[in-house]
Amino acid sequence: MRRVAIVGVGLTRTGRRADVSHQELVWEAVREALDDAKIGIDEIEAVVHGSMDNFDGISSPERFDSPALGCGRGFGKPLIKISTGGTTGISTALAAYYHIASGLYDVVLAVAVQKVSENVEAQQVLNTAIEPILERVFGMGAIHAAAFQQIRYATVYKKNIEDYLAEVAIKNRQDAMRNPYAHLRINITLKDYYNSPYLVWPLRLLDSCPSSDGAVALIFASDTKAKKITDNPVWIRAVEYISDTYYWSEKTIEFWDNLALLAKRLYKKAKIENPLKEIQVAELYNAFTIQEIMEYEAFGFANKGMGWKLLEEGITKFYGSLPVCPSGGVLSTNPIGATGLIRVAEAALQVMGKAGQRQVPNVENALAHAWGGALQFHGAMIISRERHY
Repeated sequence: MRRVAIVGVGLTRTGRRADVSHQELVWEAVREALDDAKIGIDEIEAVVHGSMDNFDGISSPERFDSPALGCGRGFGKPLIKISTGGTTGISTALAAYYHIASGLYDVVLAVAVQKVSENVEAQQVLNTAIEPILERVFGMGAIHAAAFQQIRYATVYKKNIEDYLAEVAIKNRQDAMRNPYAHLRINITLKDYYNSPYLVWPLRLLDSCPSSDGAVALIFASDTKAKKITDNPVWIRAVEYISDTYYWSEKTIEFWDNLALLAKRLYKKAKIENPLKEIQVAELYNAFTIQEIMEYEAFGFANKGMGWKLLEEGITKFYGSLPVCPSGGVLSTNPIGATGLIRVAEAALQVMGKAGQRQVPNVENALAHAWGGALQFHGAMIISRERHY
């Protein structure tokens, strides 16, 4: 396996992007990544495209986007389509990584995009994530799943965590104020949180992520190629992916068992023994406030039922010892098929030292994570400043 680096990052402004077409949104991200790496599109050998067709309302959007990817007539570049639910973005990054690590290509462009505003039925699409024969008839969807996680967590661990959920909501929206690419750049208070209406009790509107338009592009390169492209590559230290049962009713929902198993495998590959000390930034897939607290525990930053304590001690806040989602996270920006790749992009920018006002000092290792489906898919990546052998 060859070592793989990220040499270019391109993000778009998110929100409701009626000012651009689907292709133009993609090119906006691709152009930024190419400019960042200071290379031309002719130097890209293959393209990985991540999107979820139903959310765009476009069949095979990778074909529609191909001219903006340098895969149009006359270019002849391989174009690989990725769609794995909420993990689509990070799966796109993993596909680009493995195409280089395997020796097949030297420079691969990973692009993920979603233009949710073109499909007004986004919530109905999310409601199809649950098993269709036995469980969907109960009206389960992504929001309901998070509400059940919140109820079960509070019941099992006998802890009223509503104030801590409010802290997660406030923290991420305040962090997004420093991020020019974020969708919800709003400064909310504790009073705003408690005045927020319920979506599905006990989950409030401010406990939840938006649906956004946006695109992101990353350029991955092999060891030797990366050194020719830039003096500041960042290295993929470890990657991992996991899936468990599709059936919601068979899950342990107060603790993310499969994510904890993924974390264990990831840390073993990366030779990380104390993640709370050895990781300086974590870009977690916090689509709902309860999930950020559960992710603290699954990734080994806190013991079971004690994730809230990291908030109490200020550890995961922007000026804490392990800032979580200094970008504002999924709670502030969620172009669904691109969201996981945005986590990778934000982690890479932190290690590069190019995150602007949201930059955390002295980042050596950053964690990127995404989940999808009926909570059964997880992907993760650790990005490092140093090239590890």
